[in-house]
Amino acid sequence: APLDDKGAPAKATRLIVFALPNGNTLEQTLGCELKAPLDWHYDIQHIAAQVRMLRTLFPDERIVVVCAEAPGLSWPSFRKSVKDANAKIGELVKSWRNEFGDDATKVTLSGHSGGGSFMFGLIESANVIPAYIDRIAFLDANYSFDAAQHAKKFEDWLNADDKNRLIVICYDDREITFNGKKVVSETGGTFRATGRMHDALGKVFDLSDSEHAPFLETTGLGGRIHFFKHPNPENKILHTALVGEMNGLLQIATLGTPQEGRWGTFGGPRAYTKFVQAEPTPGEKKEKTKTSESPSTNLPSTTMAGLPKRPANAIGGAEFAKQIVKLDQKDVIKRDAAILREILSGNFPDFLRKFKKIEIRGRLTADKNDTEVTGILAVAPDYLAVGSDDDFVRIPMMPQTAQLIADKFGCSLPTRKIVDAIDSQAELKLEPHPMTEAREAVSTFVEHNQIIEGQRAGKPLGLLTIGIKKDIVLTPRIFERPQRLAIYGWRQLNGQPIQPLTIVHWNQYVDYSHGVRLIRDTIEVDGKKLKIADLLAHPDQCGLVSDEGPMKPPRYPTD
Repeated sequence: APLDDKGAPAKATRLIVFALPNGNTLEQTLGCELKAPLDWHYDIQHIAAQVRMLRTLFPDERIVVVCAEAPGLSWPSFRKSVKDANAKIGELVKSWRNEFGDDATKVTLSGHSGGGSFMFGLIESANVIPAYIDRIAFLDANYSFDAAQHAKKFEDWLNADDKNRLIVICYDDREITFNGKKVVSETGGTFRATGRMHDALGKVFDLSDSEHAPFLETTGLGGRIHFFKHPNPENKILHTALVGEMNGLLQIATLGTPQEGRWGTFGGPRAYTKFVQAEPTPGEKKEKTKTSESPSTNLPSTTMAGLPKRPANAIGGAEFAKQIVKLDQKDVIKRDAAILREILSGNFPDFLRKFKKIEIRGRLTADKNDTEVTGILAVAPDYLAVGSDDDFVRIPMMPQTAQLIADKFGCSLPTRKIVDAIDSQAELKLEPHPMTEAREAVSTFVEHNQIIEGQRAGKPLGLLTIGIKKDIVLTPRIFERPQRLAIYGWRQLNGQPIQPLTIVHWNQYVDYSHGVRLIRDTIEVDGKKLKIADLLAHPDQCGLVSDEGPMKPPRYPTD
C-alpha cells in the first residue's frame, strides 16, 4: 500500500486482489532480483514491480495490492478441505476492502494458476458477484470454469454495470509435454476452459475473434469481454511467462483505460524491470498449515553410529538442486548417481543423524497363540536430504539408490508395518500437500520441499515427522513383476494414508512425493539385538516387522 501524508497506509481507490498459484509464497510472488541462494520462483511473477509501475501510470489513484497465499500454499486444497471455504474467501475479500479502502473502492479480482480456485470460490460464495468488483482477470487460471455454475453469474455481472470487465489470458496447453508426457489431460487445461467460456458467453453476447500477434483474441460488449489466447506454435510451457515475462498484470490492469498499450507490449519484453526490488519482501508470521503434535513429543533419540561427517566444502541443497535440474527423467540414472555421491560423502543434514526410538509389536514365531513381543526400532526423524541443517532439499530417488545408501549405512528401508508404527508415534504430523504439475521435475522437488518447510515453520528440526512424503517400502510384492517400485503412506491428519501399498510404477519412476526414511537394521527385543533383514526373510519371525509375510531377498535388487 502507498503511504498517506501521515505515513499510514493510504485508503485504496483501487484494490487489486491477486490469488497466488499453488506452491508459491507471498515473497516469491511479489518478486525480487534473482541472486544466490534464492531460487527461480522469485523471478517469475514480479507482482510488486508491476504494481509499482501501475502507480506511475495512474498517479491520481491509490492502488493497493493484496496477494492471497493459501494455508498449505494451495487454494484448491483449501477449498476441498475447509468447511464453508467459499464463504470464508468471500469474507476475506470483503474484509480487505474494508481494511484498505472504503465504500467507493473498486476491486480487481485476479489470480494465477491455482489462484483461479480462490477466484471461483468468491464467485460461488454468493448468488451474485459483488458489485464492488469491476474487473475479473484470470491469468492462466480458469481451469475449473463450469458453464452451469458460473456462466449466468458472469452474464448478470456484466449486464449490471457497463464498466465491468471480464479478462482471460491463456495459452494453447493441449499438447505441451514435460519429460515426454502430456502435462494436461484430454479435457483439462486453460485453453479448453477458455473455449468453454467462449461457448457459454457466446450464447448471450456477440463475440468476435481476431488475431493480434502473438495472441488470438475474442472480444464482446465493446471490449468488456476480452480473451487473449497465445497459440503457442513452439509448444512451450508458457504458464508463468504470461504473468511475468509477458507483463500479464500490467495488461489486465490497463486494458480499456487511457494507459492501455502506453507502458510497453503485452507479450514481452518485461516493462517493469527498473521497479524490481533488490531483496525479497521481509516475511511476516503466516497462518500455518494444519499440523498435529503427538502426545508423545519427546521420543528418545540415538546418534546413528558409522555415518560419515559432512565435508567442510560440501555444497548446500539449493546449489545441488541447480546442478541436477537439467537431468530430466531420461537422465534419472545420472541424477541418482549424483545423489548417491553426495549422500555417501556425508552431504546430508546433521538432524538426520539422530534417529528416534519407537516401538513395534508382533510375534517372533508362526504360532498365533504365542504372546506378542515389543521391539525397539531406531528410525530417521525425516526423509533423506542433501545439504546442511540451514540449506537442505529432501530428495526423491530410485529404490535401488535408496537401497545402496541403506546398505552402506547399516540401515534398512521400512516395510508397510514399520511405516504404520512410525506414523502412530510421530512427534509432528503435517498435512499432505499433493501437487499436480511437473511431478517428476527437480524444480518440483525443490518447490515441494519449500512448502514442507513453510508448514514446519516454528518447529525444530529433528522431530519424528510424517505427512510430507510417501515412503519407499520393502514388500515381497516387488517380485511379482520385474523392476518394481513400492510406495506407501503419506498419512493425512485423519489417520488415513493417501497412498495404499502399490507396485504400479517401475523402479526408474521418481516424483516429488517419494521419500526415503532410513531404519537402523537392528531391532532390540528383550535386550537382544536382531537384524531386520534376517527377520524379514524368516517365514516364522517376519511378523514382527511385516504384515505381508516374508520377503526373500529382503531388499531391492541393485544389480
